[in-house]
Amino acid sequence: MSAASHEVAMTPIFPGSVDTAGQRATLGVLGGGQLGRMFVHAAQRLGYFTAVLEPDAQSPAGLVSHHHIQTSYDDPAGLAELAQLCQAITTEFENVPAQTLQMLAQTRPVAPSAAVVGIAQNRIEEKAHFAACAEVSGVTCAPYAVIETPAQLQVVQAERADLLPGILKTARMGYDGKGQIRVKSADELAAAWAELGGVACVLEKMLPLTAECSVLVARGWDGQVVSFAPQRNVHEAGILAVTHAYEGAMPAALAERAREAAVAIAQHISYVGVLCVEFFVVEDGSEHGGLVVNEMAPRPHNSGHYTIDACDVSQFDLQVHAMAGLPMPQPRQHSPAIMLNLLGDVWFNADGQPQEPDWYAVLSLPGTHLHLYGKLEARAGRKMGHLTITGPDVAGVKAVAHRAAELLGLPGLDAI
Repeated sequence: MSAASHEVAMTPIFPGSVDTAGQRATLGVLGGGQLGRMFVHAAQRLGYFTAVLEPDAQSPAGLVSHHHIQTSYDDPAGLAELAQLCQAITTEFENVPAQTLQMLAQTRPVAPSAAVVGIAQNRIEEKAHFAACAEVSGVTCAPYAVIETPAQLQVVQAERADLLPGILKTARMGYDGKGQIRVKSADELAAAWAELGGVACVLEKMLPLTAECSVLVARGWDGQVVSFAPQRNVHEAGILAVTHAYEGAMPAALAERAREAAVAIAQHISYVGVLCVEFFVVEDGSEHGGLVVNEMAPRPHNSGHYTIDACDVSQFDLQVHAMAGLPMPQPRQHSPAIMLNLLGDVWFNADGQPQEPDWYAVLSLPGTHLHLYGKLEARAGRKMGHLTITGPDVAGVKAVAHRAAELLGLPGLDAI
């Protein structure tokens, strides 16, 4: 199976080059959030011009790009301008309309393709993909059932008690814990489906988890694949809070299985670009081999932000290399790292009053690397930035990360 196709032949786009019309080599991105911003920084560091298509005038990526096309993701005039400016185009999030990517691919190389982004946009298709490549990846997803109609709901209620307790998830537009409801009984399942609006959903069996991890894979147009070591992730209220990235963060054999599975999943759909595959580590190793694939993100990922400071090549560098047709260097991690996600809650005290975080104290700690995303308004639950801690040894990194989390009032100190 191959879900990837591009209508335009890909030839390398070299940084700093100028075409016969005098136009600088320019890379485009759909979406103006923090992932787009970090992509823009990586591209500009190599010498590319950049263009961002994003409706928000104050978007983090738009504010730092050479060109900001301020329009919707399906605006024909805006998309035509993006295609005219750029030699290749990517996306910073998976919910950009697939037809937009299809249209752009008629005249410009687009990575990842509309077909593979479409798989990630729909949990039903995503799980079918995981099941289809289980033989080569060696890992499958948790047991699940599709619920799109009242008749399917009744069948699941009557015949799939083995999926309870479970999590009912909307097939589309769910992220950071949104669009998900835990259910314990057939009655709760029916109520949850109604609460979610009766839209297409999957009911996923809850498994006894011991940890969560993710793997970042980068694949070029020529099929060359490189990857980062798996990182262990800790979530709070469905949002990533802490990423542990160092040798020993996961058992070596399990980490290698996760890496091999992520590469197989990318290869199965001839993916081009950076792909993050998330896994559950489960207690029942006899049935699932200790590892279950959860979901994939067709883009750089929050859990890979540590690569900017702890590796010689970051996930965003690889995103640039992949879409521009450059060689894909195997990244090397030079320092143990812990990444702390900074939500808007950090900018408020216990009484809900605005406060400025004590950056002086935080940045006085050794090995701290602060990344704020340029968002002008802090709100509870909004991703405002991240703090990566690096150092010569794991014990020291953990100690500094714990102290930084205390200073910032972050939850989950026991997870560090």
